[in-house]
Amino acid sequence: MTTIDPRALRNAFGTFMTGVTVVTAHDADGNPLGFTANSFTSVSMDPPLVLVCLANSSQNYDALTQADGFAINILSEHQKDVSNTFARPVDDRFACVDWRTGPHGSPVFDGVSAWFDCSMHKTVEAGDHVILIGQVQAYDTSPTPGLGYARGAYVTPMAEAEALSQNANLIVSALIARGNEVLLVDDGNGGLALPEIRVGKDGASAALTKLIEASGLSAEPGFIYSVFEDGAREHQHISFLCQAADGIPAKGCFTELSASTLMDIADPAVRIMLERFASESRMGNYGVYYGNQTSGKVRPIVSGS
Repeated sequence: MTTIDPRALRNAFGTFMTGVTVVTAHDADGNPLGFTANSFTSVSMDPPLVLVCLANSSQNYDALTQADGFAINILSEHQKDVSNTFARPVDDRFACVDWRTGPHGSPVFDGVSAWFDCSMHKTVEAGDHVILIGQVQAYDTSPTPGLGYARGAYVTPMAEAEALSQNANLIVSALIARGNEVLLVDDGNGGLALPEIRVGKDGASAALTKLIEASGLSAEPGFIYSVFEDGAREHQHISFLCQAADGIPAKGCFTELSASTLMDIADPAVRIMLERFASESRMGNYGVYYGNQTSGKVRPIVSGS
């Protein structure tokens, strides 16, 4: 068997972009405990199961493997300090975060993207780790963007978009999807376009919120789908992929991205983006585009499902 360099293997694992969570529970004496983890994924919808991996060497090993349950707190982009605190040997980690006891009994945090309060379903020994499988008993979620992690560094696309909006001529568009259709509006010149708006001093998040409100739809602000510099129009462009609920839009209509529809998209860069979306939506695998209006790279988005 070929000898594997542990450091090199860890670096290879680190190329897998993940979210950042804090796993919490109570020890036998009722004291809260927690640790930062990115080895989290959903497992099953029926029953609703999630898992996280815990090192056998962890000081929390006994408490967590014997606990009745645990909670997963998916950190938001502004909670990097919480991630760092729970990744280090700090005396009172819980002093740095607003938390409460969840419906099933484990600590859940305020300000997170989501939390899942779980009963312990099963523990599975796996090499130098143990897999904790929890059954979701209660959960809550918010539109707050989640904190990402890859190659040893945090990933904060929404915060980066906000920073960009302070010093660039920036356009935000909303790629509002429902099923296999996308909301398209009249571009004023006989063609079709995505709803878009120039970003003001309030930033990209506020601009996206205005677009969704103007659509008249109930839609969740989604992840950044495309970021490009449009030299022809002399601006930066960020497009957010959003999922819409049922309802009739106040402007435009939902349209399947057929070849004839795509020909009516006047902006070549947006047309290329929507061609990619049409292809990716059929496969269910999405990526984020970085580049200019003619060329760039697509980074795959990892799903925990």
